[in-house]
Amino acid sequence: MRILDALLGALRSLVSARMLWLMIWPMLSALVLWGVLVALFWNDLNHFFVWVLATLGVQQWLEGVDLHWLGIGLSVLLHLLLLVPAVMFTALMITALFAVPAMVRHVAEEHYPGLEKRRGGTFIGSLGNAVLGALGYAALWVITLPLWLFGPLGALVPFLTAGYLNQRLFRYDALAEHADHAELKAVIREHRADLWLLGGVLAPLQYLPGVNFFAPVITGLAFVHFLLDALFQRRASGGRSDG
Repeated sequence: MRILDALLGALRSLVSARMLWLMIWPMLSALVLWGVLVALFWNDLNHFFVWVLATLGVQQWLEGVDLHWLGIGLSVLLHLLLLVPAVMFTALMITALFAVPAMVRHVAEEHYPGLEKRRGGTFIGSLGNAVLGALGYAALWVITLPLWLFGPLGALVPFLTAGYLNQRLFRYDALAEHADHAELKAVIREHRADLWLLGGVLAPLQYLPGVNFFAPVITGLAFVHFLLDALFQRRASGGRSDG
């Protein structure tokens, strides 16, 4: 029920003039960054993918059966498999580091005006959390690569990794301003399973054309709603901050 409330809360908060700019600039920044990188290194990427196909013997086989056009299609597909997660990852990182504080202020003012700010998080802590999230994301991609050999199981890889990244990036920043250090750790520990589930539920948004443009902000708002409510409920029930 809390997860559904967080999702509905995120959608309600999204319809706000204060959120409009946040819906645009993280994704736009990521698209511009990767657009420039692709323009600069397009030939290098093409050579890399041709090398991959040749190393696997796919390129020679396609040429042997006069299906060179399919090799071009596979190269384009590999570009998309690399670039879509890269753009989404960059947009999520930008959102977590620079946009979530504005989301927290907006949600707190609207729904939890009396919630005390104990400022247990720091920008250095947020940056460290983002770096650990990035490393975990990359490691998870590598670990789950063998799943691509099992057909449909490979389709789970993007959603699994996106679900991990969602909960890892946003859980710290959503609580950083209002929770003290002990509360921050305790709330995350107590709701770890729900945070994974929320991250997984939101993961498909990153791969829906059009919707994925707003996915970072929707995801950030959902985690802010969920975690501020969890902190509010914890304090209301007399939960200690010595976790």
